[in-house]
Amino acid sequence: MNPLKALCFAASLLLFGPFAQAATPTPMVQVNLSGAEFGGDKLPGKANYDYVFPSATALSTWKSKGVTVIRVPVLWERLQPTLSSPLDATHAKEIDQVLKLAAARGMSVILDVHNYGKYHGNIIGSSSVPYTAYGNLMWRMADRWKGNAGLNGYDIMNEPNGDFDANWQTAAQTAITQIRRYDTVKPIYVEGKSWSGARQWPDVNGSLLLLRDPSNNLIFSAHLYIDSDASGTYPSPPAADFDLDIGVKRATPFVDWLTRNNRRGHIGEFGIPGDDPRWGQAMDRLLAYLKTHCVPLTYWAAGPWWGTYKLSIEPQVGVVSPQWTVLSKYVQTQNCP
Repeated sequence: MNPLKALCFAASLLLFGPFAQAATPTPMVQVNLSGAEFGGDKLPGKANYDYVFPSATALSTWKSKGVTVIRVPVLWERLQPTLSSPLDATHAKEIDQVLKLAAARGMSVILDVHNYGKYHGNIIGSSSVPYTAYGNLMWRMADRWKGNAGLNGYDIMNEPNGDFDANWQTAAQTAITQIRRYDTVKPIYVEGKSWSGARQWPDVNGSLLLLRDPSNNLIFSAHLYIDSDASGTYPSPPAADFDLDIGVKRATPFVDWLTRNNRRGHIGEFGIPGDDPRWGQAMDRLLAYLKTHCVPLTYWAAGPWWGTYKLSIEPQVGVVSPQWTVLSKYVQTQNCP
C-alpha cells in the first residue's frame, strides 16, 4: 500500500471504527402510539378490549402528518407468558401485523419492552427473573423480527428504576448480546437508570459507557418532562416565574454526556399539556435545541384510548392540538444522520 492510501485507510479507521454503521437519516419528530401496554392487570387480555395496537387508520393518519417512526410499548408478560419459553403465538402475530402495516406505509416501529425492569413485579437479576430469562426474551424477539422492514429497532426496557438500577448494566449487556446473536443490523435503544431522566443522566449512567455492541449501533434514550418534579403528571399550571428554557436546561446534561462520550442519543418520551401556551413555548425552545444537536424526540403520547389525558395528541376531527401545532414545525426539518 502506498503512503497516501495507507494514510487514508488509517484515517477511515479512526473516523468510523471497525463496526461503524452507515449514517441513516432519522426523523426529528417521532410519536409514541400507546395502547398495547394497557391492561397489565388483565393478562393475557383481549385485543381491542383490554389493549390495542395501532390500526391501519392510525398509521395512515400519522404518516399523512409526516411522522414515519413510532414507538410502540408492549408488555413482556403478554408477549412471553412463561419465562424462557416461546413467544405467545397470538400476540406475536399482532405485532407482525403492526410491523407489516408500518412497512407498507414507509414507516417503522421501535418496539419498547414497557416493563420498568420487572416481570410480574420481580426485578430482572433476581432469583425469580434471572438475567438469562430476560436474554431469552430478547433473542426470541430478534429471531422473529430480524430483517423486518417495519422494525426500526429494539427499546430493550422502559424506565429502569429503584432496586433494578443496580442490575441494569448487566441486564442491558445481556439484552445486547442476545439480540446480536440474530440481528446485527437494527439499532438497540438503551434507556437509563432512575426512570431514564435526562437531567440526572450523567450522574447515574456512567456504567452504561461500558456496554459493548459488536455492531456499534446503540442509541441511548432519555425521557424528559418539564413539570415541577419532572414526573410527567403536570398537576398544576406553570408558575408565574416559569422558565421557558426549562426543557433545554433539563436536556443539556444528557446532550453534553452524548457529545463528551461520542454517543448517539434520543428522547424517547416527552409530553406537555395543551392548556397553557407557555408549555408549548418551552417545547419549541427544546425542539430547536435538540435539532441543533441532532437528537430526535418521540412525543408521549398518542393512541385511541387516552380520552381526556392532558398530554395526548391523538388526532380529533377538526381540532388541532396546541402540542401538534408546535411539533409539526419540526416534522419536515432536514433529518440528521
